[in-house]
Amino acid sequence: MTVETVDAITNNPKYQELITKRSRFAWTLSILMLLVYYTFIMIIAFNPELLAVPISDDSVISVGIPVGICIILFSFFITGLYVHRANKTYDVLLEEIKEDLKEKGLAHE
Repeated sequence: MTVETVDAITNNPKYQELITKRSRFAWTLSILMLLVYYTFIMIIAFNPELLAVPISDDSVISVGIPVGICIILFSFFITGLYVHRANKTYDVLLEEIKEDLKEKGLAHE
C-alpha cells in the first residue's frame, strides 16, 4: 500500500466516521460487559449469600447458576449486536471507502 493510498484513506471523511462509530460502539459494549461482570464479582465478594439462595425450596441449584448463565448469554448477545452493526453499518462504510479509492485510481483488487 502506497503512502498516497494511506493518506487518501485516512483523510476520507467516511473513514473518520467509520473509526469514530466503531470505536464508540465497541467501548460502549466493553463498558457494559465489564459493568455486568464486575457487578457479579462484587456480589460474590461482598454478599455471596445472595447468590447462594436456592431457586426454589426443593432445588439444589442456587440463584448464582442462572445468573452466571445469563452473564454468558449477555456476552453472546452483545457480540451479536456488534456483528450485526458491523455487517449493516461498518461494512457499508468500508465499501464506500473502497469505491472512493477506485474512483481516485488508488484501489488494489
